[in-house]
Amino acid sequence: MTEHNEEQVLLLRRRRRRCCLIATGVAILLLLAFFIIILILALTVFKTKQPITELQSAKIDGIAPRVTFPAVDIQLNLTLDLQILVKNRNRASFKHGSGKSLLLYRGKQVGVVDIDPGLIPARGSAVLPCRLTLQVDEVASNLGALIRDVLDGELVMETRTRIPGRVNLLGIFKKHIVATSECQFTVAVLAFKIQSQKCKNKARF
Repeated sequence: MTEHNEEQVLLLRRRRRRCCLIATGVAILLLLAFFIIILILALTVFKTKQPITELQSAKIDGIAPRVTFPAVDIQLNLTLDLQILVKNRNRASFKHGSGKSLLLYRGKQVGVVDIDPGLIPARGSAVLPCRLTLQVDEVASNLGALIRDVLDGELVMETRTRIPGRVNLLGIFKKHIVATSECQFTVAVLAFKIQSQKCKNKARF
């Protein structure tokens, strides 16, 4: 091999090495840019937001008072149909597991409802129906107040809801969320609907 040919071979090798280094550098820069874009999206557009839960309606489906004699025994059963609205503010679906909603009257738990698992689409919402019967035995200590409230036409009650779930971002990032809410609401007995409500929402990531 002549000296000229050797120089050409060396030059060709240098060019190939340079092309490989350039291609490797470009690939690394592209990967770095891709991860930076994903990180920015995760911290801005796709930042995990807490779902909002609130009572959409609380209808009194049945009131069944009964008084027995000669021993005075007052029984007052109320059946409530609760419609819990869950709003998913994330740009990713929210898959929630089994949850619970507690019903309280004058600070005392008087009922509990299990919430079935489900899937709420991105930027969507779902109504979770809950039905419970409030037994007078559970509010025996506040029986007089309950009867007065019913006769006055207004019931002030509270719900405490807990829904665990997971947000799936781009099929890559999965974040667990426990959404909780506390709602105080007033039900108009004669109108069978919510008259007013105040809700506080929290989320634990």
